[in-house]
Amino acid sequence: MRAFHTGLPALLAAGLATGALAQGPVPPAVLARPKPAAAPQPAPDPAFEAARTAFEALPEAERRGLQDALVWTGDYNGVTTGAFGKRSFEGIQTYQTRTGAAPTGLLTPPERAALKREAEEARRAARFKVQPDPASGVVVGVPEALLPKKSAIPGGTRWQSADGRVTLDTKSFPQGETSLDALFERAIAAMPGRKVTYKLKKPDFIVITAETAGGRSYLRYAEGPQGIRGFTLGYDRALADTVDRLVIAVANNFSPFPEDAPAPTAPTTATGPAPRTPASGLAAAPAAPPLPGVQAEARPAATGLLLGGGRVLTAASSLESCAAPRIGGAAARIERRDAAGSLALLSAEGLAGGAPPPLRAEPVSEGEALLVLGAQAKGRPSVAPATAAVEGVYAPLQPGAGGAPVLDRSGRLVGLIARFPTAPRLIAGVMPPTRYAVVPGKAVAAFLSESGLPAGAGKDAAKDAGKDPAKGAATTLGGAAAPVLDAVVAITCAR
Repeated sequence: MRAFHTGLPALLAAGLATGALAQGPVPPAVLARPKPAAAPQPAPDPAFEAARTAFEALPEAERRGLQDALVWTGDYNGVTTGAFGKRSFEGIQTYQTRTGAAPTGLLTPPERAALKREAEEARRAARFKVQPDPASGVVVGVPEALLPKKSAIPGGTRWQSADGRVTLDTKSFPQGETSLDALFERAIAAMPGRKVTYKLKKPDFIVITAETAGGRSYLRYAEGPQGIRGFTLGYDRALADTVDRLVIAVANNFSPFPEDAPAPTAPTTATGPAPRTPASGLAAAPAAPPLPGVQAEARPAATGLLLGGGRVLTAASSLESCAAPRIGGAAARIERRDAAGSLALLSAEGLAGGAPPPLRAEPVSEGEALLVLGAQAKGRPSVAPATAAVEGVYAPLQPGAGGAPVLDRSGRLVGLIARFPTAPRLIAGVMPPTRYAVVPGKAVAAFLSESGLPAGAGKDAAKDAGKDPAKGAATTLGGAAAPVLDAVVAITCAR
């Protein structure tokens, strides 16, 4: 998945249940901090305003369709309401950067057409069909290529993959048969080997996600005059790279009482990182060969930064359980580590392209806007927004982000993500915004110097480029990331 960002469970629970845009959850440590003195409001960004004006001039159906398309391409993490905000702006920039266009945030007519084509190919490949389910009374989106088996269950319908590793159930209860409270308590009850990872209870709906060692689940029920209706979706965690985005699509297109609500828009998926699968009691099947037509890609073990001459810099912690690292299909050798055990320098044959960013000399201030570039199994790196925290950053990162470069909005290197958890609390395969320790730029500069490599020009380079570090960054997310994308590489482990 590309560039999927903040707090999907809350986004799905609030945004998809009410149709209103919801904000992602705020990390508890952020809530505990004293509020800084109010800062002057920045001047409007002309690029953002131009993109917003152009976007809002489009018909609502077109706006929703573009947001939906960006979700299917993995570039957008906002609800498909048709409203234009920061998430839409940066999602468009990410799409443009990934496709080699200037990251203006404003889609030209040819770009809109190309985006829709790419999204339609993804939908068509999934055979995603939004359909009424007479057995339960709901409307639900079903990826029929993945879930070809259909059968009746009490009060609903079951769609399942050929080997049983992915299951989607719809379910309804007549008024008075049960209650949301009872379903909620049953779904969050302690079970050996199963952990509830998210739970939300509102007067008229509940959302619960859970995981086991081998599977994930997502559950959602809503209550109305006709009773209680909902769905659960469970799947083998080995298929997360394929199924996560489909979970979002199913949730976004779910309508428990379609007779009381507008019909869902054409394959329109929810925004952002998909929620973790339900606490439905669905047990994940043991590992089996990938589903026909579904190839689960191995995630990178770490992210590396090309330094030239076949050298790659990464966080040493990411290689602790990687005896045989590989970069771009070639075997890599660990040349040296720093004395603190924080950084590692690798070398591999045939590495070319990309120049590392200049190092930032001065420390970042708490709350400063940053970004993190994480390598992916395929395609260009993901670009995640981040916020500077005490001795680290808050960011929604994906597994394999250990060693990922952290940049300020002027494109200067602030440091590297020091470590990604070995057992992360994932939400449908994606971490919610979490604090990560960072190997600071000062340590990076010292290590490169000791290794006989250029350490970057830091503040002077930024001034030479016409950027005054004291005034902060004025570059957009996509603009800051673009010059560095070709220098970010995936580090995998030979099995």
